[in-house]
Amino acid sequence: MKLTRRVKEILSWYESDNPGTKANLARILMEGKLGGTGRLVILPVDQGFEHGPARSFAPNPAAYDPRYHFELAIEAGLSAYAAPLGMIEAGAATYAGAIPTILKVNSSNSLSTTKDQAVTGTVSDALRLGCSAIGFTIYPGSEYQFEMMEELRELAEEAKAAGLAVVVWSYPRGPNLDKTAETALDICAYAAHMAALLGAHIIKVKPPTEAISLDAAKKTYEKSPVPEIGTLAGRIKHVTQACFGGRRLVVFSGGEAGTAEAMVEMAKGIHAGGGNGSIIGRNTFQRPKEEALKLLSDIIAVYKSSN
Repeated sequence: MKLTRRVKEILSWYESDNPGTKANLARILMEGKLGGTGRLVILPVDQGFEHGPARSFAPNPAAYDPRYHFELAIEAGLSAYAAPLGMIEAGAATYAGAIPTILKVNSSNSLSTTKDQAVTGTVSDALRLGCSAIGFTIYPGSEYQFEMMEELRELAEEAKAAGLAVVVWSYPRGPNLDKTAETALDICAYAAHMAALLGAHIIKVKPPTEAISLDAAKKTYEKSPVPEIGTLAGRIKHVTQACFGGRRLVVFSGGEAGTAEAMVEMAKGIHAGGGNGSIIGRNTFQRPKEEALKLLSDIIAVYKSSN
């Protein structure tokens, strides 16, 4: 595998990592139709844990089978496939080496009354299954945020020592954050920055809105306004800036169910703002396979284009 100049540049950002971790990052960055560009499209399928099987897979019953998701990611030419332990175990042998995998090592569920997640996988599991990275969710703003951050610190240290990359889902939630605040620009940028500070190689956040939530932040943003805050590209640029001046990989979720056109337009904003790509689950696997492949192809075409 010959690395492109862009991938070599990205790997240089991670100055403390060992060759094993950099090799696994390179594997993700060089995979699929976007290989070598520095852009990523990842398929995450942890929604069965988060929302339940029917809410996740009933719109497209083929998706109840974990092998379906491996095949979708491979056929679409994606960068990686992320899922909890059981999903990856169900196709680990058949699809070994076919696509980089990310083991999601903590999970929540819709029956819980707390903003927390249980640790449901280990670094040993990730190594046994041939994964390139572990994935971990934190909820900045939750009553359990500090415990989650401490769990991440321990797992990230172990993963990096074993040569794995670390992907962090950073989703602000908690008693002081309403729905508007969860995707407000200042909160999203703060959450992304925290993930970078916690040692993430790849950071996943939601696309930010124009809202500014924290009173203290409003004063700062008034004095130092974000250029083009009214555009998604302007807001994406600010979030990536919050991740060490753009020296960390930042990908954005697909959000709630939307039209194919809306997903492509979102990708255009992410690309124009310098984001590193999309991590899209329900908006792909809940569609019939041919529709999902068409949507993913269109999104990949956006990231291949010049800004």
